[in-house]
Amino acid sequence: MSSTNRTVVVTGIGATTPLGGDVASTWEGLIAGRSGVRPLEQDWAADLPVKIAAQIAVEPGEVIPRPQARRLDRSAQFALIAAKEAWADAGFTDKAGDDTSVDPDRLGAVIASGIGGVTTLLDQYDVLRDKGVRRVSPHTVPMLMPNGPSANVGLAVGARAGVHTPVSACASGAEAIGYAIEMIRSGRADVVVAGGTEAAIHPLPIAAFGNMMAMSKNNDDPEGASRPYDVARDGFVLGEGAGVIVLESAEHAAKRGARVYAEAVGQGISADGHDIVQPEPEGRGISHALQNLMDCTDLAAAEIMHVNAHATSTPAGDIAELKALRKVFGDDTDHMAVSGTKSMTGHLLGGAGGIESVASILALYHRIAPPTINIDNLDPEADADIVRGEARKLPVEGRIAALNDSFGFGGHNVVLAFRTV
Repeated sequence: MSSTNRTVVVTGIGATTPLGGDVASTWEGLIAGRSGVRPLEQDWAADLPVKIAAQIAVEPGEVIPRPQARRLDRSAQFALIAAKEAWADAGFTDKAGDDTSVDPDRLGAVIASGIGGVTTLLDQYDVLRDKGVRRVSPHTVPMLMPNGPSANVGLAVGARAGVHTPVSACASGAEAIGYAIEMIRSGRADVVVAGGTEAAIHPLPIAAFGNMMAMSKNNDDPEGASRPYDVARDGFVLGEGAGVIVLESAEHAAKRGARVYAEAVGQGISADGHDIVQPEPEGRGISHALQNLMDCTDLAAAEIMHVNAHATSTPAGDIAELKALRKVFGDDTDHMAVSGTKSMTGHLLGGAGGIESVASILALYHRIAPPTINIDNLDPEADADIVRGEARKLPVEGRIAALNDSFGFGGHNVVLAFRTV
């Protein structure tokens, strides 16, 4: 089948995050304005400048059998848990081939990670150094590969239309979903399992991010450390977990009578061409991504009632994003309820676009925007309608849309749009 105009819809969602081990508990935490950031109690954290992180709420060992878990990097464990929840939520009961409602040759998987199997790589190097060559796990390479999470999800559902792994730093999860939309729209697949995962809470990444001055050092107040748009924000808080969605062509979903959460309208992509780490301060690259989205879809600015912002709690990045929104939408920005959910989940890096897409979809489905917490003193440059302190109801009449923004080191910019059906 070849087409460039197929409507794409979301029929399943899954997550495991610092707020909960599934979508329901994560969503409850987001709407309640609950922080998932905690002190790091591991011995290795004692000498680090950053001693806080948003660690997963439910350890994967409680969900995945031990023999299987030993063959999976932590990032792949998260991805598999979220993907299985999304797959079941979409109404698929088994892997493709066993469940006759999906053809495995028309099924894809796109699961991204910004860093990949970093904990496996570093832990196995420690084994090599301390215990010798023969003690290194034979599963090390499949575990540390950045495509390991996507490959394992693809195997779990029986995907044969293509299994892919975009790697674009903190934009990776959103880029994966955008790629999946295009797979369906172009006719390559009817169903795609897509999202992002990350498991990088380890002393080396934390030390490196901390020495870059990118992370919050508010160790005395973990729950208040991630504070997008607050004048006292001092960097992001590292999180871990995964968010995965099931995308389908509208025709395929209707044929099998699937429940539809939202339409996946499309994506806008650009690059800053500015710096390997620092965002372009005026948000020009982000503006190009937003404009590309609007030019390539039938989305109208008047429909956009909610923005799940990238909002990592860094001084430069938070404001550059809002400048871009204002540049593209002008006064239409005023009716967009902007939420910074990283204030609660921390920053999941390559997993951020996955879990924040789940949050954006649920915001539309339930017509309520999660809050941005920890804003005690709003930055006067935050020129937008920030949802502060508590959740806010969205319009109950008519079709409305939401944007999910994701940006990454290297100047990668991805904006996704979802719309009620």
